[in-house]
Amino acid sequence: MPRALYYALPLLGGYSLTSWYLLRNPHYLHQKKQLSFHCRHLSHRGGAGEKIENTMEAFTNAVAQHTDLLELDCHLTKDGRVVVSHDLNLLRQTGHNVNICDLNYSELPQYKKHLEVTFHSGNFSSGHDRRIPLLEEVFQKFPNMPVSIEIKEDKDELIKKVSDLVKQYQRSDRTIWASVSNAIMNKCRKENPDMPFSFTRCRGVLLLLLFYTGLLPFVPLKESVASTVMPSIINRAYYPQSSIMRNWILVRLMEKLIMRKSLIRHLKDRGIQVYFWVLNQELDFQTACKLKATGIITDYPSHLCTFLKSTGH
Repeated sequence: MPRALYYALPLLGGYSLTSWYLLRNPHYLHQKKQLSFHCRHLSHRGGAGEKIENTMEAFTNAVAQHTDLLELDCHLTKDGRVVVSHDLNLLRQTGHNVNICDLNYSELPQYKKHLEVTFHSGNFSSGHDRRIPLLEEVFQKFPNMPVSIEIKEDKDELIKKVSDLVKQYQRSDRTIWASVSNAIMNKCRKENPDMPFSFTRCRGVLLLLLFYTGLLPFVPLKESVASTVMPSIINRAYYPQSSIMRNWILVRLMEKLIMRKSLIRHLKDRGIQVYFWVLNQELDFQTACKLKATGIITDYPSHLCTFLKSTGH
C-alpha cells in the first residue's frame, strides 16, 4: 500500500464519520431558522384545479379549505400595476396573444371560461371569477395568510413594487421570495432582505452537490424554503415543454437524487421547510408524507385537506 494511503484513509474515514454525524445533528454548527409560519397545505396558483388559477375566487376557496400558504406569480402592467398571473403572455390563459406589460390594467382580458390544469393534463377548471387580480387585493383580503411570490421577470420596477407592497402591508415575515434565477433572487434579497426566500435552480443543484460530497453539514444556508418538483409526476401528470426534462433516464436520476429522507430531515432540522410540487393525486400525497416533507403544493386544496384530515396530519 502506498505510504500516502496510510494518511489519506484515516483522514477520509474521519471526514466521512464527522459529516455523517453532523448531517444528523446540524445544531452543533448551525442555529435553527425560525419562520413565523409552518406550511403543510399549500395551494398552487390558489388551487388551479378547483377554480380558475390565480383569481380571487381561487384564493378564497383555498383559504376555506384550510390552506397554509398561497403560491402565486406576479407581473407588471404597462401602467405599473402589480398583477397576479403565471404567464406574461396571455394566450394560454385568455386566448389573447398579448403581453401583460403591453396593456394597462383596465385593458387586461378575462380568463377563459375553462382553463386546463397544467399539472393535471386533460383536466380543466372553471369558475365565476375570470378577472386577473392585483397583488394588493390578495394582501388586503388575506392579511395574515403566508404567500409565496415567484418573480419570473428580471425587472427592477416589478421587484421594487412587490417589495413596497409587502412593506406597506407589514408582511415581510410571511411573504416568500421565489425565483428560479440567481440574478433575480439577488435583486429581490437586496430590495427586501427581511423576507424569507427559497432556493433557486442553481442553488438547488449546489445543495445536492454538497449533500453527496458530504460537505452540506459544514456549509451555512441562507434559504428558508426548499421547493422542488416530485420527479415521479413527470410524464404522468406533468409534461414539461423541454424534451430533455421528459427523458426517462433523467427523470429516474432526479428521483434517486432528490427523494432522500436523510436530506429532507437535515434541512428540516436546520429550520428549512421542504415542499414538493405539484401533487394532485393521493398516491403522491402519501409519498410526500412518507418522505416527511414539510408541505405539499397542490392544485386541489379540498382533496389535500381531506387527505390530511383522514391521515391525522
